[in-house]
Amino acid sequence: MVLRLPDKWIWDSWYVHDGQHWHGFFLQAPKSIEDPELRHWNVSHGHAISRDLASWTYLGTCFEPARHKAWDDYTTWTGSVVQGPDGTWHLFYTGTNHAEDGLIQRIGHATSTDLHSWARVGDGLCLDISGEAYEHFQPGFWHDRAMRDPWVMRDPDGSGWLMYFTARAAGIKEPNDGGAIGFATSPDLTHWTLQPPVHVGGFGQLEVPQVFTHGDRWYCLFCTAAQHFSAAQAKAIPGGPVSGTHYLIGEGPRGPWSIAPGRFLDGALPCRRYAARILEAEAGLRIIGFADRPDGAFLGELSNPDPVEVEQDGLLRVAAAAMAE
Repeated sequence: MVLRLPDKWIWDSWYVHDGQHWHGFFLQAPKSIEDPELRHWNVSHGHAISRDLASWTYLGTCFEPARHKAWDDYTTWTGSVVQGPDGTWHLFYTGTNHAEDGLIQRIGHATSTDLHSWARVGDGLCLDISGEAYEHFQPGFWHDRAMRDPWVMRDPDGSGWLMYFTARAAGIKEPNDGGAIGFATSPDLTHWTLQPPVHVGGFGQLEVPQVFTHGDRWYCLFCTAAQHFSAAQAKAIPGGPVSGTHYLIGEGPRGPWSIAPGRFLDGALPCRRYAARILEAEAGLRIIGFADRPDGAFLGELSNPDPVEVEQDGLLRVAAAAMAE
């Protein structure tokens, strides 16, 4: 493993390159809580830097839940970082609050000039769910009101910005077929307009989306667990449901998107690696995430940056040698 902390568990991560270093941001929780299942409710953002994605220097905590009563006073979960036109760095993140028992997720916004000291824009809240396209909280049907893991990027077809996030679509009878990739647009990184989902179905949740292009193809990475496959997708995937990271293939950043055919990209039972990202490194595409439960017990460490190959048909494959480790 390339990054492990003696006193903290690490899980979901996201990355940005500043021209010299990779900056890795990740969810972290103190091991003093003893039970790793409680980590989500004892969370902050950690920050580390690297030149090669293999050797990391930990810089400490860079962001955490609000210390006063607020929409994000309980958790600050997974997000993404982009640089604005004026050089300012923008963090988009997931927030929940104590008043709602952490069940209702919203998306927040903070900025920084040094990639470590972050200040909320206003109270931080930048996007919430409204309208009929997205599923609102239904106790007993699904365990939360999903609106998390924002992935923000420049709009390649215009002058604005695009946001993708983990969501659920309204009106889907099978809970495990209602997972969606939510979508929003902005002209300036500050004012966001909620749009209909760009993908619905196949899984109960498509977590930690990452949209990127390679060659002339578009990909949307996501992670999910074996228990969140829809009935149809459980039959369609060779080898049956696993937990890990898979992807959608799209005709463009707005889709249409479809679940990549064939075997799951990077999955296993028990889960080997989760919440992975694919990065364009000097040596080619690399996949990096957190070590989950390869031997049954939670590890919570940053995994090796394994090579990813693109087949002639455009499908992605984690190098066989890496998968065998």
